[in-house]
Amino acid sequence: MKISVKKFVVIFLISAFAFSFISNLILEPVNGEWFPGSDSPIAWKRNLAAIIYPVKLVLVGPLSTIFNDPDPAPPIRALACAVYWTVIALALHFILSKIFSHKKA
Repeated sequence: MKISVKKFVVIFLISAFAFSFISNLILEPVNGEWFPGSDSPIAWKRNLAAIIYPVKLVLVGPLSTIFNDPDPAPPIRALACAVYWTVIALALHFILSKIFSHKKA
């Protein structure tokens, strides 16, 4: 890959935060549920939730204990997400760079 690690991580973090914010904005979490929309009586919200569930599970699933905490300090959620997503971005960049370098050889 011709993109630097730093740039890839920054783009990944911005995209992950935007995805989480927009999906929560559209699906409107009720009573602090960490995966909104799965029990919605509105059909399109339930279907959208089913479609984005695998992505949301990878991005937010391991952090569900932090999201279920009734009153965490405000930066804790963002910091935990940033650290977790940075690790995912670094691993993804490493794997993609290996795949693309083998295709050129």
